[in-house]
Amino acid sequence: MSPAPGITFAKPRPPIGRFVFLVAFCLLAVLAPKARGAAEDTADYVLGHGDRIRITVFGHDDLTGEYLLSETDTVSLPLVGVLDFDGATLGEAQRIVVDALKPDYLVDPRVSVEVLEYRPFYIIGEVNDPGAYPYVNGMTVIEAVALGGGFSYRARTNRVMVIRATDETRTENEIDVNDKVLPGDVVRVAERLF
Repeated sequence: MSPAPGITFAKPRPPIGRFVFLVAFCLLAVLAPKARGAAEDTADYVLGHGDRIRITVFGHDDLTGEYLLSETDTVSLPLVGVLDFDGATLGEAQRIVVDALKPDYLVDPRVSVEVLEYRPFYIIGEVNDPGAYPYVNGMTVIEAVALGGGFSYRARTNRVMVIRATDETRTENEIDVNDKVLPGDVVRVAERLF
């Protein structure tokens, strides 16, 4: 039976709204833990020589700037002089700057410290192009090996040795190729036994 002349019926539409909601919900469920983990990693990151940081003092462009941490993990900030960030996390570095500015220079300084460029990591041993490479946040050993030109034909490919930059004893430890590399680490790919 056809409708009366002049009357039209709308075609039913698929429930796009629900579909979009479900896709967004699934993406959040998958990505939110990773984003939260990355933020936690950044907050716990220990600064070291070779890191390029930005110190922002809100409302004071003359105190805001980019700084390269020296070999002694220090920076020279206008007005307050040399600040020591040896072993400091980003949050601790922020408190160091606030304490240096307060109360002699600013009453209630609002400060932010962020890493602009991480110090390089080093890869040596049985890779095709050993050397220093820029660090990328979240990098794994296998990604570091790829930057180093890949494994040589003599390389032991399932496990490697690492000296962590944060280890004061500079002890070499064996790690898996899926473990994370940190800024300043020295990764050594060993030769396999035939």
